[in-house]
Amino acid sequence: MRVSPTVFEDAEALGDAAAAHIVDRITDAGARPFLLGCPGGRSAASTYRALAGRAGRLRLDLSRLVIVMMDDYLVPSANGGLAREAVTADHSCERFAREEIVGRVNAGLPEELRIPDRNVWMPDVADPEQYDGRIASAGGVDLFLLASGASDGHVAFNPPGSDPASRTRIVELPDSTRRDNLATFPTFGGDLGNVPRHGLTVGIGTIRAVSKSVLMLVHGADKGLAAARLGRADGYDPSWPATVFADCREPRLFIDRAAERAALAIRR
Repeated sequence: MRVSPTVFEDAEALGDAAAAHIVDRITDAGARPFLLGCPGGRSAASTYRALAGRAGRLRLDLSRLVIVMMDDYLVPSANGGLAREAVTADHSCERFAREEIVGRVNAGLPEELRIPDRNVWMPDVADPEQYDGRIASAGGVDLFLLASGASDGHVAFNPPGSDPASRTRIVELPDSTRRDNLATFPTFGGDLGNVPRHGLTVGIGTIRAVSKSVLMLVHGADKGLAAARLGRADGYDPSWPATVFADCREPRLFIDRAAERAALAIRR
């Protein structure tokens, strides 16, 4: 279904509204575990900062919050296969989860209200599809935060052409996705050769099947094409995988003025 965007002045205002929405959903969940699907990278950074601020001010009990990460980079292993990127690497999604999400949020909370270390979930390279079952067995993702690639519309590491029924799996990353991520992680040094060529990712079908609600976050002038494509999406288009959000239950689209202006310029 086509989703009308909610437009915010800038990325910080967008992040604050997204964080308020997360807090409301966690509060409504009461004493049961709450699963929050999380992307790494730039798109949700202002949301995580705002969530940390709200959690601290409200002394929010996040001891039952589960952070469900969407993907991670894979690198060649010693046995000739693939392994998850070392958690010490700047572009490790697990490092991002533990430092940029959990560490930031927990810093303002007393011990008894913090997100437990065990509540950071990552897919397993040895058995990727098990992740779908684990999430489903926990009741599904209460709120999935989503982001779109600027140039190719990848969501998590699902490249253009991804099967709508795809599950958590290993994928080869196209150069378009790898170029998008050069801007996300300065430690790549602007050199495409430093960006891993494979990733572990939840599938398009995973996102659709396990999410109870989704919130797509789009901000910045470089996301004009993404804002334009997502704003007119009425269902999944494999040429722009992030359009899966329009097929999910309770979809929302948050964009900022810079992305809106860039999208309008493209439409003209």
